[in-house]
Amino acid sequence: MISHDTERAADGTASRSNVDPEEVRRFAELAAEWWDPEGPFKPLHRINPVRLAYLRDRLCQAFERDPNQARSLEGLRILDIGCGGGLVCEPLTRLGATVIGIDPARETVSVARAHAGGAGLDVTYEAATAEALLERGESFDAVLALEVVEHVTDVGAFVSTVAGLTKPGGAVIFSTINRTMKSYALAIVAAEYILRWVPAGTHQWDRFVTPGELMGAFRAAGLTPTGETGLVYNPITDEWRLSKDTDVNYFASAAKRS
Repeated sequence: MISHDTERAADGTASRSNVDPEEVRRFAELAAEWWDPEGPFKPLHRINPVRLAYLRDRLCQAFERDPNQARSLEGLRILDIGCGGGLVCEPLTRLGATVIGIDPARETVSVARAHAGGAGLDVTYEAATAEALLERGESFDAVLALEVVEHVTDVGAFVSTVAGLTKPGGAVIFSTINRTMKSYALAIVAAEYILRWVPAGTHQWDRFVTPGELMGAFRAAGLTPTGETGLVYNPITDEWRLSKDTDVNYFASAAKRS
């Protein structure tokens, strides 16, 4: 893996960043299109209902809440790393959580703030890295890293940062792409070059992380793995659903020991 670069955090302090500048540039160029359901982020819009149900249920399980309650996440402080335009931050806020979304691309954060403001939602957004928040001593009941770890330069260091941001007894949830030949065929060849679901070059197969590698990184960072669940697409019904199949997309969750 590439070593960390020293960058300047949003508050002006020097921080060790796990951000790839080329990845930031690529997503910053697409910032204005985050909320277009037919745009380059269409796949995220399509998986969002299933993804949000999974997040709600996992968080309710971790904190002994009733997922059927309208504001089941009331009182929880949640960090969404790589929040993009706020596709996850806004629904979690509606469920009662206090949500902080961070993204290294200032253009993306501006879009997220404007959309939340238009929806009358109180979401805190910041153009910052996870490392910068850790240096400030921030901590959260739950930390999310959704479709992020496959874009960082050092998986182990990133997971360690996430663990540091999680309160004892807190929860961590990742979603990412497995590194298999099946994922190369579907997530890159099909999704980027045939179906054009996402712009070509969005993913690098060698940066995909296997469930075993991610669970190992969790343990090394002092986190206890609590489960992994696949997310699969059915081309016949044109629907996404949760599955035991983790060959391509999957969620991985962990808890920080009290």
